[in-house]
Order: sequence, then structure tokens, then C-alpha cells
Amino acid sequence: MIKGKARKKSELLPGTLDMLILKTLEQGGVMHGYAIVERIRQVSEDVLQVEEGSLYPALQRMQLKDWVASDWGHSANNRRARYYRLTPAGRKQLQQEVSEFDRVMGAILRVIQTA
Repeated sequence: MIKGKARKKSELLPGTLDMLILKTLEQGGVMHGYAIVERIRQVSEDVLQVEEGSLYPALQRMQLKDWVASDWGHSANNRRARYYRLTPAGRKQLQQEVSEFDRVMGAILRVIQTA
């Protein structure tokens, strides 16, 4: 980071957090919460940073909708952690969310390119 310049923190578009979590679990398999956050941060090259205060309520909401399932286990440093995995319903939801995201992004690009 350049000294004296603060890195701007990008905010997620409403509704994209679930899609990012589901996609991360699709690609990464079974993961605990911190690993999900780190994977999103790394893949986005530090542009997207998911806060724990957003992640865990989203995971709980997705678990209630049967998009993810979880089991308790131990992390690499032997701490107890909840591990999440994508369910078949979560895979279907991910397809729907990506499709809707593509539709919205296409509309935004059309507006920007004609402005």
C-alpha cells in the first residue's frame, strides 16, 4: 500500500453476498467461515472484503433455506469450527443468482455505454 493513501473499501451490491458465498463453496468444497472470507478476498485481489458481521448471518440464512449444510470440525490450528458445504438446492440457487446478476450487469453496462 502506498503510504498516505487509504485503500478504498468496495461495497458489495445488494444481493451479491449470497452468490459470492455459494460460488466460493462450489469452487472450494467444504470450508469454514474464515476460509470463505479469505478466499473471496484473495480471488478478488483484496477488492472485496466480507466482514464476519455479514458472513455468519448470511450463512445462517442460507442454512435455513437449505442452500448450505454444516458440520462441526477442527481447523488446521485445532480450533473448533463449523464447516459449510453447498447443497443441491444451493447449486440450483447459485445458477439462478448468477443468471440474475448477469442480467443486471448487462443492463448496467448498456446504460453506462450509452451515457
